[in-house]
Amino acid sequence: MKTVLLPHIWVIALNTPIGGGYICSTCGVAMRCPYCQNERSRVIDTSHDARGGVRRRRECENCGQRFSTYERAILATPLIIKQDGTREEFDRDKLIRGIRISCAKRPVSAADIERLVGETESALQAMGRAEVSSRVVGDMVIAGLKELDLIAYIRYAIVYLGLDDLRSIRTEIDRLLEA
Repeated sequence: MKTVLLPHIWVIALNTPIGGGYICSTCGVAMRCPYCQNERSRVIDTSHDARGGVRRRRECENCGQRFSTYERAILATPLIIKQDGTREEFDRDKLIRGIRISCAKRPVSAADIERLVGETESALQAMGRAEVSSRVVGDMVIAGLKELDLIAYIRYAIVYLGLDDLRSIRTEIDRLLEA
């Protein structure tokens, strides 16, 4: 069996064979120690973040190694209405990839990108709507990037705002410099 060291978001599953254990919300794998694959661990420390997530420091009951888990509530996010009228599920990973591309080789930490995506996702959930235009998501991201890094903002704006010639890019840069 292969050890998975990717970050998982754990949710409580009362009807699992391990009797009220945690499973990953994305892949459905039961939480195991990343070192020995044992399913039994005890919580050493718990902390909460601003978005309602819970970080737990755990110790494996079998091998004694320590590891961290992150838990967050699974709330419904609205369907995203694309410009061509098609609808798709909100994809957190897709948004992270797009932001990472615009932040490539910039002094923007992974934590800042994760925070921006988390704030965007939370804002969408707080809207309480079943469907949201992709424009709303794009506007949230571009506003966040403008505060985070102006070069990353320009890179994202070239694609998002359709700045397809040098004059339009220069106009946007001039707007930033005037502000």
